[in-house]
Amino acid sequence: MKRIRVLFAGAALAVAALVTACSGTATTASDENDSEAPRIKYVVNGTLGDKSFIDSANRGLTQAVDELGYELKIVELGLDESGWESGLADAAAGDDYDILVAGSYSMSDYVGRVAPDYPEKMFWVYDAPPDYTGEIGCSNKCENVYSVTFKQNEGSYLVGYLMAELIADGQLPNAEGLSKVGVVGAQDIPVINDFVAGFTGGFVDGGGSESDVLVQYIGGDKAFNDPARGKEIASAIFDAGAAAVWGVAGGSGAGVMEAAAERDLYSIGVDSDQYLTVADETLRDTIITSMVKNVDAALFRAADLHLKGELPYGEAEIIGIAEDGVVIATENENFARLVPATVAESVQAALESVKTGQTKVPTAF
Repeated sequence: MKRIRVLFAGAALAVAALVTACSGTATTASDENDSEAPRIKYVVNGTLGDKSFIDSANRGLTQAVDELGYELKIVELGLDESGWESGLADAAAGDDYDILVAGSYSMSDYVGRVAPDYPEKMFWVYDAPPDYTGEIGCSNKCENVYSVTFKQNEGSYLVGYLMAELIADGQLPNAEGLSKVGVVGAQDIPVINDFVAGFTGGFVDGGGSESDVLVQYIGGDKAFNDPARGKEIASAIFDAGAAAVWGVAGGSGAGVMEAAAERDLYSIGVDSDQYLTVADETLRDTIITSMVKNVDAALFRAADLHLKGELPYGEAEIIGIAEDGVVIATENENFARLVPATVAESVQAALESVKTGQTKVPTAF
């Protein structure tokens, strides 16, 4: 039997649930219930079920439970960003963990502020590093914090290259004659613009025109969880002549897929292979490919290195195509259906060029 432990929180951790079940999830303790097992507390700035970034991290931590004997508790802070900092502080104040995990630029500064108060605890941050200089927060220079970030511009380059090749090939059903592509970003911030920079660079290198890349941002305090606004913006981009629109906006990306489905056109997934994670078949069938950040693999690797005493605390690791940190999703039936073999081969050649350093990918950083 596995114990499922999930904490739900708003502005503070107010409700705790302890459930017993036969099937395991990422919120399980190890089967052996070994009291010496490292205890991870995953603090989610949002909720599970985004079919993307958060769920990918969840999979990696679940794997650490199943294969390495960790214990895991998940704290969901909900969608109200005003409660995230206090929620993280409350989670860190508990004595029910050895390692606290959080992710995204929204949480990295909060981790940097709280980690020095608990020097006996370890903290992992994925997708954005805290300030290791100690100049803004992190008074101990985050010596008890490990962070891993991803070269999202490299994976995005391949997506842009693919789209340029597909448009030039002219065989995308219902998109014949369309030359534009679009990106719906959550916010106009460096990490989102790094996706845009790589995507645009790949589109141009693949034979497209920079002026045919249409970019708009959702903005506001629900930028990553506003599918209605995502759909509205994507609809406008499609109406401007785009064959496909990429939602780089977390849960808001579902609205981009809805806009694509209504027009029998195309979308692109982000962070996970969303063709494999989106349940709605109508939305799933719009997805040509996804730019995948292997958050799950990165966190499982961190868990393994931590047990071996080899995880580099006090610094950030940056992983890209060469380290299998980012990939383009090619192993699903929709990619096989929509992408001709000659185009797939061309994209693979572009990948190898990035991997060897021959191609220098544009970045927003």
